[in-house]
Amino acid sequence: MLQQIRVTKIFTLEMAHVLLGYDGDCKNIHGHSYKLHITLKGLPLTDDSHVKNGMVIDFKELKKIVKDKIITRFDHALVINKNHDRSLINMLENNFEKIILFETQPTCELLLSHFANILKQDSTIGDRLWNIKLYETATSYAEWFLSDNI
Repeated sequence: MLQQIRVTKIFTLEMAHVLLGYDGDCKNIHGHSYKLHITLKGLPLTDDSHVKNGMVIDFKELKKIVKDKIITRFDHALVINKNHDRSLINMLENNFEKIILFETQPTCELLLSHFANILKQDSTIGDRLWNIKLYETATSYAEWFLSDNI
């Protein structure tokens, strides 16, 4: 009997952020070495004539999707709340290349939710997306589960 399998690929990215109005150190621009875990759930392909036989997804394909949709955009970027001081945003945009104006506070939790929304819309993996975990530090992470968001 064929069984559901979960497969996970781990990605790393370097990203800076700043939290608008925060009451601690994160009110200052600072960076993290993020680890992003993407887990898909599905049945392995059962077609002896197919080169991907036995796979839920080819890890190479998953890597390309996540790199194209998330890593390329966010790696080595500064993510800042779009409601931050306009003069600061102008100065940053005039002096640096990868400034991302985020719709809300760029916390680990809200970045994770944003990444989940991006991946859910992908036609190749969206229906198999099971879990996403974003480590902001080695000991702190936020987690998203499909079962919590149906």
